[in-house]
Amino acid sequence: MSGKPKLHYFNGRGRMESIRWLLAAAGVEFEECFLETKDDLTKLQKDGSLLFQQVPMVEIDGMKMAQSRAIGNYIAAKYNLYGKDLKERALIDMYVEAIIDLNELLMTHPFQPADKKEQHFATIVDKATNRYFPVYEKVLKDHGQDFLVGNRFSRADVQLLETILMAEECKPDILAKFPLLQSFKARISNIPTIKKFLQPGSQRKPPLQEKDVPKLMKIFH
Repeated sequence: MSGKPKLHYFNGRGRMESIRWLLAAAGVEFEECFLETKDDLTKLQKDGSLLFQQVPMVEIDGMKMAQSRAIGNYIAAKYNLYGKDLKERALIDMYVEAIIDLNELLMTHPFQPADKKEQHFATIVDKATNRYFPVYEKVLKDHGQDFLVGNRFSRADVQLLETILMAEECKPDILAKFPLLQSFKARISNIPTIKKFLQPGSQRKPPLQEKDVPKLMKIFH
């Protein structure tokens, strides 16, 4: 039996992508088992592999873990990406929870009906540039350090970079007013494990295309 974590999800980003990012950042090789049809999902549900009957599911350390936040917390703690004490962990959690909120907006954009897409895009830009990115810009300015928490690389850095890159796919100049986040993006992108993950041919997934939406709906609905 392979000792590598095994990720069960469809061949796309969704709620598994942040988990892929964390494992890659930690330098951990992982295997992927892609759901191609509704039957693939039903099989996992019927054999008791899915605690709450849903994916993402990650096989790691003899567990079949469900719930993406729980999986992320476990990986971050296991691979020392979760701060040095309880206060640092609390900061990381706060930063990550807000990043997830923005990530969810970005992730759901392709699923919006045509008549709602423009408004949804405006909401993404508004929240990114007025609610979320100013906070991280201020954090970096206030402590003057390279990383968000404790002057060491953490889960918060990984997930902020992931979401910055997703936001730039929507609006390439979205960081125009955030010079420290621009520097942060360049700096974190250059960490060897991240740099490797950003190369073509890695297990990072491309943006979801509208043409892929019907296939996903058939698997999950």
